[in-house]
Amino acid sequence: MNHVNGGPRPAPTTLTALFFQTLERFNAPDAYQFKKDGKYTPISHATVLERSRHLSLGLTAIGVQRGDRVGLMSENRPEWALTDWACLCSGMTDVPIYPTLPADQIVHPLNDSGAVALFVSTPDQASKAASVRAQLKTVRTIISFTTPKPIGADMTLAELEAKGKALDVAGKADEWRAAALTVKPDDLATLIYTSGTTGLPKGVMLTHDNIASNVQSSRDRLTIRQGEVALSFLPLSHIFERTGDYFWFTSGVSIAYAESIDTVPFNLSEVKPHYAMSVPRLFEKMYARVLENAVSGGALKARIFGWARDVADRWANEKLAGREPGAFLGWQYGLAQRLVFSKLKERTGGRLRFFVSGGAPLAPSINKFFYAAGLTILEGYGLTETSPVIAVSGEKSIRIGSVGKVVSGVEVRIAEDGEILTKGPHVMKGYFNRPDATAEAIDPDGWFHTGDIGVLEDGYLRITDRKKDIIVTAGGKNIAPQPIENRVKMNKYVSQAVMIGDKRKFPVILIVPNWDNLEKWAGLKNIIWTQRSQLLEMPTIRAKMDKEVRSQLDGLASFESPKKIALLEHDFSIERGELTPKLSVKRRVIDQTYKAVIDALYEGDD
Repeated sequence: MNHVNGGPRPAPTTLTALFFQTLERFNAPDAYQFKKDGKYTPISHATVLERSRHLSLGLTAIGVQRGDRVGLMSENRPEWALTDWACLCSGMTDVPIYPTLPADQIVHPLNDSGAVALFVSTPDQASKAASVRAQLKTVRTIISFTTPKPIGADMTLAELEAKGKALDVAGKADEWRAAALTVKPDDLATLIYTSGTTGLPKGVMLTHDNIASNVQSSRDRLTIRQGEVALSFLPLSHIFERTGDYFWFTSGVSIAYAESIDTVPFNLSEVKPHYAMSVPRLFEKMYARVLENAVSGGALKARIFGWARDVADRWANEKLAGREPGAFLGWQYGLAQRLVFSKLKERTGGRLRFFVSGGAPLAPSINKFFYAAGLTILEGYGLTETSPVIAVSGEKSIRIGSVGKVVSGVEVRIAEDGEILTKGPHVMKGYFNRPDATAEAIDPDGWFHTGDIGVLEDGYLRITDRKKDIIVTAGGKNIAPQPIENRVKMNKYVSQAVMIGDKRKFPVILIVPNWDNLEKWAGLKNIIWTQRSQLLEMPTIRAKMDKEVRSQLDGLASFESPKKIALLEHDFSIERGELTPKLSVKRRVIDQTYKAVIDALYEGDD
């Protein structure tokens, strides 16, 4: 099978139409929740409607017109959503900017899009914008979410709302709603600048129907109950969380915003969500922490954990094969849950129905571990250019190692070279101001070329690697690095792993140690050091890390297995340009940044 059609496409519509339909269906006190004064505070559907209207009218009052672009640089919070709804209902196109970007990197998307206004969340973000204000060619007004007005902002959100409220006279609400519903499915909803791995970011033009169709298609796969809660913590600047939050909101789910990415474990226990979206890095860290707790609790605890894991694994094999576990295995699994896995579930709040994982491949062994433990992770697949969902697992159609089945309205075809192509209402309008790049990405028949390599198996899509990441050695051997990197990162002593080897004689691997675990081990061995760089030079440490990395490589073909290992002191970072804002490794940047280290690994080899 090399082609599949997910089913009939939803009728064309707009995010604005979904917004008003949602507000007619639901009247809950907690459409959104945010942390204030140490506790979560709700915002009702009625308040969402009123504040969005006032912001929309306020934007018009300061001269922002239908079709204008508006920048939005903020962490996840209710004001992000309210501003977004206001722009959508006004026929404006918002341009989300990652709040983690340094000042010099916000100039291009704002200038390229021609943004006339910019919303900022905090005094720090206002200061960032102010530092490059002279370079911003079209931004006339900077609006801060915080009060009092910080240095660098022209007005506050409260002042903008007050302007809109003053215009909200009798009959205005109906007039505003009618105007909002004249937005067309093909109108631009947002311009999202993809960080990419090379070159300047390109503005992905997503229409109302691109995203709205994706929201509707996802409903066919996921069963959601009104009144449940989702925790939002991935950046809303990225389409994954953003489309997910539209999905939760229009399904009557209360969206609670995490305080920050660092407080997610604590917020999970506070909010007790039924749903959350994440990238594999969170699950990798959770998995490593579970294993570390098991082995550090003494021999008895380790034996109980080992037994429970074995029981859960056998239980999972039965369930995933579509069989019901036998009575004795079921009894053992219940005991394993009480003794071991219930504690893991409690740390997610105790009510979690499922996580949704996207943005990068999730190691099958990690997915199966959580499934066996009673925490379901539904893996999905898509890109910014596809709004994003192409395929996603369902609660009753999980196949570990795949990203599920293609959603309705979406077509997928596997090209002769293995590249995944897709066509449908989810595919972007194109790259803003870049007809050349658009023509390169979308062929004359309307197929978008994803750049990912994959296979279709019984209707399930499995991603094997990024086309551009495939390593072709000097000997002509093709190596898919991501699955190998994922295996290595399973080791508790490894934090980051990147394989290098394109056009080289053999592959090598760069490793950033998990310093917490490595330093504990070094302490137990009475090794003395004052700086981490000293540890990395010690033969004992090098031998330890070599052994740990190679323990993950069993079963690989000899040409696939990294021949040499280099240890790096620091985790890769967004600030140094080594990671995209969604934490994907920029392999070519790593190759250039650590060129001297990499070249040294090849010295002396014929």
